[in-house]
Amino acid sequence: MKRLEIIYGVLTLGALGAGFALPIVVHREGPDAAIGWQDMVSPGPLSEAHAFLANDCTACHTPHVGIETSNCVSCHANNEKLLSTPDTAFHASVDSCVGCHTEHAMPPSTPTTMDHELLIAIARADADEGTLALIESLRVHASATPTPHARITSTELMLDCASCHTNEEPHRTLFGNNCASCHSTASWRIPEYRHPSPQSTSCVQCHSGPPSHYMGHFEMVSKRIAGVEHVEVTDCFKCHRTNSWNEIPGIGWYKHH
Repeated sequence: MKRLEIIYGVLTLGALGAGFALPIVVHREGPDAAIGWQDMVSPGPLSEAHAFLANDCTACHTPHVGIETSNCVSCHANNEKLLSTPDTAFHASVDSCVGCHTEHAMPPSTPTTMDHELLIAIARADADEGTLALIESLRVHASATPTPHARITSTELMLDCASCHTNEEPHRTLFGNNCASCHSTASWRIPEYRHPSPQSTSCVQCHSGPPSHYMGHFEMVSKRIAGVEHVEVTDCFKCHRTNSWNEIPGIGWYKHH
């Protein structure tokens, strides 16, 4: 059984003879497990993906230097999916992993904290003279342009969101590619958004039915459960509510696809 302990060790500051107590997080396997030097200096647990390295600090940390990108690359360079898919291909030209990936944070935090402004720094690092001039021109223009909302910075306005997030675009290009006009880089959620009235019948302007609605399942199951005989797939409002797709009028919460 893994046991978490906090030990207070006294560190002495050289010739000054001064000392102070430093809390150290220690992970033990079993009630009587010995404490190794790694446990004594560990700032916290590793994420699940890196847990197997818990007793091998030098896998990531180079003595007297710190975390070097080469240590990360030695494990992740062969990850073809990471380096080839459109939304993660930029990793191939990244010089520092710790800008977005940090470890030793207490659960349930993850080792990824995306800093979108770093993407611009990456673009600058690989750019020729002409591209650098273009990036600087975009920066000047962005800094002089009022941001559409307080949740995004002028620097982030330089980014082309659609170039990485094409697989996550739910609007079917109806709203164009200027994602920053509504969204922030921290979350897709839009606090200011208010859904149209529940009396609206134009749901298909933004929504499309699931695959099951275009199969026999729609006739044999969906329509019978909702108790609506004469209905088309585009008549969403006849079977659904705006607060949740799974709340069927007269039936209540029902998840069947």
